[in-house]
Amino acid sequence: MKQLSLFREIIVDNFAGGGGASTGIEMATGMSVDIAINHDPAAIEMHKLNHPDTEHYCESVWDVDPKTACRGRKVGLAWFSPDCTHHSKAKGGTPVKQEIRGLAWVAVKWALAVKPRVIMLENVEEFKDWGPIENGKPVKELKGKTFQSFVKALESLGYEVDFRELHACDYGAPTIRKRFFMIARCDKKPIVWPEPTHGDPQSPAVQLGRLKPWRTASEIIDWSIGAPSIFERKKPLVPNTLKRIEKGLQRFVIETDKPFMVPDEHKAAFLISYYTEQSEKEVRGLSLNTPLHTITAGGNRFGLVTAFLTKYYGQSTAQGLNEPLHTITTKDRFALTAVRTNGYHVTDIGLRMLQPHELFAGQGFPSNYQHPGKKVEQIKRVGNSVPPPFADALVRANLPEMCAGSSRYAVGV
Repeated sequence: MKQLSLFREIIVDNFAGGGGASTGIEMATGMSVDIAINHDPAAIEMHKLNHPDTEHYCESVWDVDPKTACRGRKVGLAWFSPDCTHHSKAKGGTPVKQEIRGLAWVAVKWALAVKPRVIMLENVEEFKDWGPIENGKPVKELKGKTFQSFVKALESLGYEVDFRELHACDYGAPTIRKRFFMIARCDKKPIVWPEPTHGDPQSPAVQLGRLKPWRTASEIIDWSIGAPSIFERKKPLVPNTLKRIEKGLQRFVIETDKPFMVPDEHKAAFLISYYTEQSEKEVRGLSLNTPLHTITAGGNRFGLVTAFLTKYYGQSTAQGLNEPLHTITTKDRFALTAVRTNGYHVTDIGLRMLQPHELFAGQGFPSNYQHPGKKVEQIKRVGNSVPPPFADALVRANLPEMCAGSSRYAVGV
């Protein structure tokens, strides 16, 4: 255990999960968070691997006594990312539980017990609608009432409170993920919302060099993996998946003036992994042999390889690789789709799901971040995680006195 210092403010990460917020805080401060709390042993193990200097509590946040954990040390920052599923609109008509929706009240417990100088809370945008429930359903007439009580509770303890929604792509993560953030502080210093560092490539701010362009989904793709042909599968794809592929092909290959081209240095190996003459013969069965008027192969007989992502949630069925990745969820939801053409016809289509290391990169984690366990558990961890660039930006803006000039993490933004 690291040596105790009663003279340095400590940082506590409640609901620490696999370490997204902790990683972002470390990017800003250059040090591991002092205390991490989470009830899930698998999440704690991932956190321990990446933050070995942190003191870990594998317990319910309600079972950890703040005074005992802090041992007389002052808390400079307490971060809270309570379970968002029972606030999220993505839950649809599924019944919600009051005890899960009420997890955020633990922030008030810490404020009463050890009065952190700054409190930061992250959740889904619907968190503002937090109110009473009856028979597992939120009471529409009382929408937001509990949230208002939560804010007033912090204000009554001497905190100034402010909140807003931020997009991860604006702070250097290659994902559009939008999240609600609340900042509460009791040190009389102003709450500061970080200025975006990245923006729409077409915006004047980017064109004039004031902001960097958004990072894109293409950056996270591991092209060495390849994408097996959809026409050589032992089990044919279901009709809905074929429809999603067809719509993506129409939008991101046939109808666009600028389809995403697989980088030349990866094209050959990528093609070999899935292309065969047999698949070229069968492709017409999908009715995808539309002339590609916007693509010309010139004298390249090997053919062009373009790519996009087929998406398995929401209303859209696909997204381009020249834009930030759409929100990463706790389940497999993105498939890399590669299209081979001869300059006029589609000759093969490759498809594979994105892998955990690609999704962690998409969320803004450093490339050396370790995420052990089965694939389904890894994806669950990343889907529930806080994109580290969020925490990095918020801590730098509000706690510059705790921040280092550089970090041991090298994260390309």
